[in-house]
Amino acid sequence: MPIKTAVARKDSAGCSPPVVAAYRLRDAVYLNLSNRCTLRCRFCPKFHGLWTVGEARLRLRTVDEPPVATVIEAARAEGPCSEYVFCGLGEPTTRWSALLAVAAALRAEGRPIRLNTDGLASLVQGRDVAPELAGVIDHVSISLNAADERTYEHLCRPSRPGSYAAMLAFAARCRAFVPRVTLTAIAGLEGVDIDGCARIARELSVAFRARPLESTDGRSFRVR
Repeated sequence: MPIKTAVARKDSAGCSPPVVAAYRLRDAVYLNLSNRCTLRCRFCPKFHGLWTVGEARLRLRTVDEPPVATVIEAARAEGPCSEYVFCGLGEPTTRWSALLAVAAALRAEGRPIRLNTDGLASLVQGRDVAPELAGVIDHVSISLNAADERTYEHLCRPSRPGSYAAMLAFAARCRAFVPRVTLTAIAGLEGVDIDGCARIARELSVAFRARPLESTDGRSFRVR
């Protein structure tokens, strides 16, 4: 299958496509659990009216969130892949028990499973949930997004106090339970100190990846 670049774009007026629980991006299968999120990031595609990635319309009302069996079936229907990735246009850990159930079922196939997250699961759940990732998640990618709390709060607009510290603490805890942990930040986003973000990753002994920002102009938003 040829590699495709995914571009998030606005929905067509009057269209009501079916709920998408899984979609293919390059050689990976992505799992769309929820549009709910603990952040309101200024650079998030959905806040620019962009809900479609490639051919997949990822908009979900809470009542449309797919049940565990539906996500598993949709993921398997996409066929062989390099990895499964929990990532839609919302925060997958808002459905914590569903995420773990889907991951456990798919991991039996022997493919790596990655969780793309804002790193606030423990804060939201009110307990240390990092140990629950052991044996079901192979790679946790956490959106750091800023080298300091003030910039983070400006860009990400967290709904809960202490989110920046909680995200860093979650990253540190994940090291003990998940084989691979990565912090990410968007290069080219105004106010983001990429070198500072990379330094934080080194201090936490985790990997770092700078993600490109293509557009937030309300017309196209390239997703990588």
